Amino acid sequence: QAQLAESGGGSVQAGGSLTLSCAVSGVTFSFHTIGWYRQAPGKERELVARISTTGLEDYGDFVKGRFSISRENAKNSAFLQMNALEREDTAFYYCMTESIFTPYTQSWGRGIRVTVSS
Repeated sequence: QAQLAESGGGSVQAGGSLTLSCAVSGVTFSFHTIGWYRQAPGKERELVARISTTGLEDYGDFVKGRFSISRENAKNSAFLQMNALEREDTAFYYCMTESIFTPYTQSWGRGIRVTVSS
């Protein structure tokens, strides 16, 4: 099972930018889809962005072109570049890996806080 470590969170003013990183170990990184999810207080966890092993990207509707997910297989790492941050982006952000092979095992990081203030 993968071990994941998120970094790069923190506090930023509205309109600012942050880049989250996810370092993955314990699995063959290139055989895993990588996802970023978030959960705000009192709300359900939701998909922020996802990138396949072939580089196909998928975003939550609320992203509206503000965020960009990427992966660097040589470094076993994934990134989430977040621009034009809004107060509504305040949440815990979680990195997730999912194997492309059955049983499609998922692993989750502990999460990292992002706070956007106006």
